[in-house]
Amino acid sequence: MELINLVLAGFIFVVSAAYLYLRNKHNYWKDHGFPYAPNPHILFGHAKGQTQTKHGLEIHQEWYDYFKKLGVPYGGMSQFIAPALVVMDPDLVKTILVKDFNVFHDHGVFVNEKDDPLSAHLFALEGTPWRLLRQKLTPTFTTGRMKQMFGTIWEVGQHLEKFMLQNYRQSEVEMKDILGRFTTDVIGTCAFGIECNTLDNPDSDFRKYGNKSFELNPMIMFKFFLASGYPKLIRALKMKITFDDVERFFLGIVRETVEYREQNNVKRNDFMNLLLQIKNKGKLDENDNEVVGKGEVGMTNEELAAQVFVFFIAGFETSSTTQSFCLYELAKNPDIQERLREEINRAIDENGGQVNYDVVMGIQYLDQVINETLRMYPPVEGLNRVADVDYTIPGTKHVIPKRTLVQIPVYALQHDPDYYPDPERFDPNRFSPEEVKKRHPYVFLPFGEGPRICIGLRFGLMQTKVGLITLLRKFRFSPSAKTPAKVTFDPKIITLAPLNGNHLKVELL
Repeated sequence: MELINLVLAGFIFVVSAAYLYLRNKHNYWKDHGFPYAPNPHILFGHAKGQTQTKHGLEIHQEWYDYFKKLGVPYGGMSQFIAPALVVMDPDLVKTILVKDFNVFHDHGVFVNEKDDPLSAHLFALEGTPWRLLRQKLTPTFTTGRMKQMFGTIWEVGQHLEKFMLQNYRQSEVEMKDILGRFTTDVIGTCAFGIECNTLDNPDSDFRKYGNKSFELNPMIMFKFFLASGYPKLIRALKMKITFDDVERFFLGIVRETVEYREQNNVKRNDFMNLLLQIKNKGKLDENDNEVVGKGEVGMTNEELAAQVFVFFIAGFETSSTTQSFCLYELAKNPDIQERLREEINRAIDENGGQVNYDVVMGIQYLDQVINETLRMYPPVEGLNRVADVDYTIPGTKHVIPKRTLVQIPVYALQHDPDYYPDPERFDPNRFSPEEVKKRHPYVFLPFGEGPRICIGLRFGLMQTKVGLITLLRKFRFSPSAKTPAKVTFDPKIITLAPLNGNHLKVELL
């Protein structure tokens, strides 16, 4: 009996201590005089339902609106048990992303290069390792490099056109899946030099494992937020977020590709060729025409695989959903669709009927349409940063503790009627040069901003434009019986994705 009482007392002590610890974490903002979100769940904080019944944007939109009504520029909440600060004020957003980047240079996302090698990519790396890798990779995304890759992407675009000509005669066509297969083929050939052929073979391994990489569950989300505050702990516990079969597939395909190219001195105008130069020589060739040796001067095989992996998963999903959402809005707004088609055809006709990089990237109204799509449907609904040191918010006595997550709710900012009147209306004229000048520049952040702005921005826009130009020159899109009046987002996908696809009626012009 005495032993039972002892065990019971020990259990009560442990539970009580855990409860007090969690309550302490949830009360951080309140105890330090910050505006704060009330009533956190003891385990999930204010993230209850995320990945199951709610997309992250819904949670952040809710608290953005709450703090906005309070009239405060920022407010504290709990992501699971991790304190997080939501920032609404565009000037403070600029300070965090640019002016005080030396403090907020890290995303605070999961990275464990030893036990989860594919997690050690440019987006996740922190501090000096990030800076050195960014310097090596930046030259791979110049305008000149994009022009070299354009022909390869245009060829995949012609395959998309052929596929659509064979498959448009249906009462409705699910465009999200088709565009995901298109961008998978683009990234497959540009990142790996491999023809994935997912347009013809939707069950390819590239498509299967690429899609799986975006799947979320509560445990992965918990690891994400744990990583922001306790990076040493996740490494000590040997945690992973990459599924084992995904890791095996991508490490294997990269290893095979690297070995084949190095043994046969294969040269191509693609991302892999540039990475091999960095790996083996520490930098890019000035004349960009050779791969030398088989060393690991600038990058290990695992580091190279991680960069190819993030380029693949980020490149195919964000660009395909942007194109899909764009077609959805163009189908609902036929006048905008017709004007865009006219602008595209005029630009190509003025170039003698030839399509090249400069023509594709120089159509202003296409830029406006894509930007309005990115405003309404940013691929990533929020930006994360962590403070490298205790940071006093300028003009206040509020201190953001070291390693605390700071969240910039991109979706909420871009749907704020104070910046975008009637925000649910699709209006590309918001991005005419005159209108852009009237707005605070830090209320449009689909690619981030500052030194950690998306490195693949040019590539993503190029393949998005190729896909849209290819489709709009040949086909007209309109709503079908399955086209919803408003998109519902899939809570189990980390990016913005429609829950039930994007079913449109397609007509040949």
